[in-house]
Amino acid sequence: MSGDKIIQMLIFEGNPNKLIMCELSNSNVRIYKVSRNELREFEKRGDSKNTGVYFLFGKDDNNNITIYVGEAESIIQRLKQHLTNKNYWNEAVAVISNNDFLNKAHIKYLENEFHSLASEAARAVIMNKSTPTRSSISEYDETALKGFINDTKLLVNTLGYKVFDLVEENSDSTLPLFYIEAARGAKGIGKIVPDGFAVLKGSVITSFVTKSYPSGSEKKRSFLLEEGIINESYVFLKDYVFNSPSSAAEIVMGRSANGLTEWKTKDGKILKEFT
Repeated sequence: MSGDKIIQMLIFEGNPNKLIMCELSNSNVRIYKVSRNELREFEKRGDSKNTGVYFLFGKDDNNNITIYVGEAESIIQRLKQHLTNKNYWNEAVAVISNNDFLNKAHIKYLENEFHSLASEAARAVIMNKSTPTRSSISEYDETALKGFINDTKLLVNTLGYKVFDLVEENSDSTLPLFYIEAARGAKGIGKIVPDGFAVLKGSVITSFVTKSYPSGSEKKRSFLLEEGIINESYVFLKDYVFNSPSSAAEIVMGRSANGLTEWKTKDGKILKEFT
């Protein structure tokens, strides 16, 4: 995904909240973003019946982004089925090939890969009840699909969904790491990322919180524990991106905190000096 890229985007009716098609130059990936209420418009497109994978996006009761990863031999028919049996989504992203080369084995492979990427990135709650089965494909096909996956990730990110992005792929390597070592065993390591502040794998949060702990942070802490992002020993098992350095600091320290002053480099410089 390195180097400059050219993306073509068609916004139907000039309304970005309806139907959008985008492609990457010199790639066979074509992506449609379609709102739940615009499936009829999408169905008018001939390639809406193509084979591909799709992602359903929404938010849960705690305002966490949700994603469902699926595959279909006819994208539009499968999305229409989700209108009746899936109520948690409001936007879909359909991924097809502009030359319709994908077959059933390809999309099963892609479904499993994107499910794994979303799980590893830990940026969204995955709504699939089980891990999709990974199909067996040839070495040639696997090599071709790796490029397809990278192009898809770039286009999905461009549409505003960062659910497949790993911290190490998008952080500025010239910026330093930041640390918190505080009471009750808190030992955090973090870094600035384009869409917030990431607490890195291996960081340890306090085992209990103060009485005045903010309710929003309490909910986030419970969520991270329930999702297995933090284990029973209070250790981060994955990198996790927070909206702000303060919310990250509050999770690590178990109390109200100003992340701009709590996060410090090894030589004692506060995060505020870098923002």
